[in-house]
Amino acid sequence: MTIIEPHIHMLSRTTDDYMAMYAAGIRCVVEPSFWQGANRRHAGTFFDYFQLSLEFEHTRALRYGIDHFSCISVNPKEAENLPLALETLAGIGPYLDHPRCVCVGEIGFNRITPNEELVFQRQLELAKAHALPVLVHTPHDTPQTSKKDGVARLLAILREFAYDPSLIVVDHNTEETMPLTRKTDYWAGLTVYPYSKLNPRRVVDILRRWGLERVTVNSSADWGVSDPCSLPKTAAFMAEQGFSPAQIQQLLFDNPMAFYSQTPKFKPRLDLPSIDPATYQR
Repeated sequence: MTIIEPHIHMLSRTTDDYMAMYAAGIRCVVEPSFWQGANRRHAGTFFDYFQLSLEFEHTRALRYGIDHFSCISVNPKEAENLPLALETLAGIGPYLDHPRCVCVGEIGFNRITPNEELVFQRQLELAKAHALPVLVHTPHDTPQTSKKDGVARLLAILREFAYDPSLIVVDHNTEETMPLTRKTDYWAGLTVYPYSKLNPRRVVDILRRWGLERVTVNSSADWGVSDPCSLPKTAAFMAEQGFSPAQIQQLLFDNPMAFYSQTPKFKPRLDLPSIDPATYQR
């Protein structure tokens, strides 16, 4: 089947990953902005990163038969340097208007701090001004932070902001947060990521309880222990558990297509050929 990967960090992945993803049926990916392992010190560094995601990574993906789009933002992990975050947001407009930018994200909470909240609210305003969907990052459960409390606060901010709920996906849900997210009209994201998020069994259990409407599933694969082919593996597990081909297609193709197609910039090409790597010249 053809799969759309709605949240993956390909700047941290290899060309071997692209080839494996293509072989497994992935034909389109959306890459949110994320922390690159060290805090950036200049707004220009953010802008160079945005350009790299929007242009070079798109071109790299095309060589392996995959259409690549980007979400642009200041990730919550870098919101604590408030002067730098606000300087970056002051110049982010041209990147949000880029034809490959289909969403503002990921934005939200990392440690649930006042600075993160301010940067989140400013980026919600930018999303509305540029008529873009929003990808919301929910925090991890740690000794210092509660994911459930973070989701509750994010949902309260979103209610106050009053943006069209069909344009917002609240990502990285767990069994504990789905009851909160499902009380709203926002989309709910589930992440298949070893150790810190979900595995296919937990995803299936959540889907059986809450259904497939307004749900997306992603790998969020990045620098950590993660699998860029987790969605094809989840599809196979769903089939083993009795989900129909139509249900699997709804979750892994129809739903992400419906969410991102709310911006006219999202028109993925799904019939791209994968080249022979030996013929590629940089």
